[in-house]
Amino acid sequence: MAARLKNKTINNAAFLVKELNWLQQVIDLRLGLYFGNNPSLQSITDLVLPEVNATGSAYEKFISENKLGMPERLLLILAFAPCLKPELLDGFYTRNTTYDKRFTEFGGSFSGNGFVPTGQTVFFLLAGTKLEDRLPCFSLFNADSSLIRSGAVMRSAGPEHDSWMDMPLRITDDFISYFVSGTWQQPVLGDQFPAKLLTTGMEWADLILSAVTAEVIEEIRDWAEHSEKLSELQGFEKRVKPGYKTLFYGPPGTGKTLTATLLGKVTGHDVYRIDLSMIVSRYIGETEKNLARVFERAQSKSWILFFDEADALFAKRTEVDSSNDRYANQEVAYLLQRIEDHPGIVILASNLKDNIDQAFLRRFQSLAYFPIPGPEERYRIWKNAFPEQLQPEKEIDLYSIAEKHQLTGGAIVNIVRYCCLKAVKNQLQQVPVKFIEAGIKREQQKEGIIF
Repeated sequence: MAARLKNKTINNAAFLVKELNWLQQVIDLRLGLYFGNNPSLQSITDLVLPEVNATGSAYEKFISENKLGMPERLLLILAFAPCLKPELLDGFYTRNTTYDKRFTEFGGSFSGNGFVPTGQTVFFLLAGTKLEDRLPCFSLFNADSSLIRSGAVMRSAGPEHDSWMDMPLRITDDFISYFVSGTWQQPVLGDQFPAKLLTTGMEWADLILSAVTAEVIEEIRDWAEHSEKLSELQGFEKRVKPGYKTLFYGPPGTGKTLTATLLGKVTGHDVYRIDLSMIVSRYIGETEKNLARVFERAQSKSWILFFDEADALFAKRTEVDSSNDRYANQEVAYLLQRIEDHPGIVILASNLKDNIDQAFLRRFQSLAYFPIPGPEERYRIWKNAFPEQLQPEKEIDLYSIAEKHQLTGGAIVNIVRYCCLKAVKNQLQQVPVKFIEAGIKREQQKEGIIF
């Protein structure tokens, strides 16, 4: 394993060295042309790009799969350079002696002792200062650009930055891992990425739902597995909006998060829960940037996005009484539009359907109600919840318990956890009824039921 990883890293490094050498030539030539040094070549297009092997290194595969041309490759390796070879960018420290300051046209910002390129730096390298050559460069940063859509290059967020032109460019952590080692690293929840990967040890067969709910969930699974074939049907995409949007609603503990997680597991899509509290930034306009970052990554990786407790952001929109209300409503409107345009699966979860703006509800492809399970479902949950090595005492009638106590699946799992802990502590081979009764009492007290 270690040897295979080392070989991948060596292969990736070999091509990255070629790409960095090409970037060095581009920088030297552009600066030479700008300062009138009469270089032998008169255009960066005269420089020979390293040849790409579509089955070679991870970096080469990415270039090939995304059909990156020279401008996109320049943007990508330029954003990667501060990580790989920061001294390569030292030429941009040259000062304008006329005004005793840095050359504005070079763009860039400074982090510690290093130069960090911005969109302005990309424009300068590609087109110098000729306006007619610079204008086509704007398409590099369009949302539908293959490189931007891939999520490999991100903008460093901050209230002082308004556009790609002055935002520091960097390669995302998961792509750094892929380009260096050939393996993907899951993005980490934080200010730059307000989403967390959901995982479970359970399987699709473990999911216990009512027949009505299960039918809706099966439709979502069908879409995840067959949507690509639908898109191939002539005229289909013109009439049908992209993606699949659904609302899971019902009391806490009824399986909304588990169902979303298992949908991803059974269909081979990672599921990311969006942290709405991290999305809503204290800086006006930062909410949109945080959201754009998540949606761009989700689209490139075919993730399922799960907005838990969606009431916080998708409730009926407030009357505009202040500037804060106005900006809040603008942020919600932006998010609703991103969700509507997203080509993948988006799941919103809420305790109450009535909490969600009705105008937005009409945009959902389906609504899945997660009720408190009935006696039959509760019995199956009780049976499946106990581990094989620690079952209830044989005389315990789980069906009677399921009939008597109206509990959610989450509550039943909590009770079983409590019972097993008590049994292990007391070195018991089976779970006695007194532990189950005590666990039920604890859960019911949470709901305000007093004994």
